[in-house]
Amino acid sequence: MSWRIANECAERRFGSAARKQIIMFLADKASDDGSGIWCSKGTIQRHTELSESTVKRTIIDFLREGILIETGRRQCKNGYTVIYRIALERVAALEPTAEPDIETGVTVNPVQPEPGTGSTVNGVRGSRWTPNHPKTIHKPPTRKREAAEEVEDLESEKILAAYPEDRIRDRRTSLRLIAAAVKAGVELDDLLQAVKAYAKESEGYTRSKVCFSDNWFKMRRWEKGLAQVQADREKARAAEAKGRASLAEWIHERHPLCRHITNRQIEDLIASKLVTPEQVRAAGLQV
Repeated sequence: MSWRIANECAERRFGSAARKQIIMFLADKASDDGSGIWCSKGTIQRHTELSESTVKRTIIDFLREGILIETGRRQCKNGYTVIYRIALERVAALEPTAEPDIETGVTVNPVQPEPGTGSTVNGVRGSRWTPNHPKTIHKPPTRKREAAEEVEDLESEKILAAYPEDRIRDRRTSLRLIAAAVKAGVELDDLLQAVKAYAKESEGYTRSKVCFSDNWFKMRRWEKGLAQVQADREKARAAEAKGRASLAEWIHERHPLCRHITNRQIEDLIASKLVTPEQVRAAGLQV
């Protein structure tokens, strides 16, 4: 038994009560480095009192998410039992259960657990009330900030709306994770395309392959779609560059097909410095 692993898992969110119950049971069997867990799914089912299908599905999900890793097998009377290790780096990356600390009070020193009541060095009294006191007057949000938050919420809602409707779960968490990804620098249109690509790819999936929205965004599974969007974009740029090079070659050679080049394409070629106005005129085209 490892108190360290148990405490680490207890302080993280795993997405559901069943998932938390199973990981806590496994943590109870682990060594301090997370390894050495060997117990059958039947043992887990008996001790947690969850259904066998829930236990099997959760273990498979943990393996796919990288939270659990198979490290070997141990012989037993019914064949063998899989030996697992809890990946601490993956657990540490999950959302913590603890609420953020709220600083209160005004003081010269950086830490003050209670609201200030006396004079400071500069003779200015500290805060009389804590932020959650009924008599505290909070500064109202500005219209600009309210408008920005409203736009952000609408954008997150638009992205979540593209996710398969029957697999949307815990909307609040899903929207928060979407907003966090956008704040981290992910382009809205790219994320939307990644969600649409997954919706199309997973159409007709069986229940065992279903990934609910909160877990999908938490595991950053949109990164696969994002990589494909970027690859498609690079491919389109390469094709566009190749097309420009062909048009420029026609102009250089004064090819008869030059007459099919449009004015916009000519402007683009000149702007790209692939041809000069003199070369365009020499090919019999108008600049």
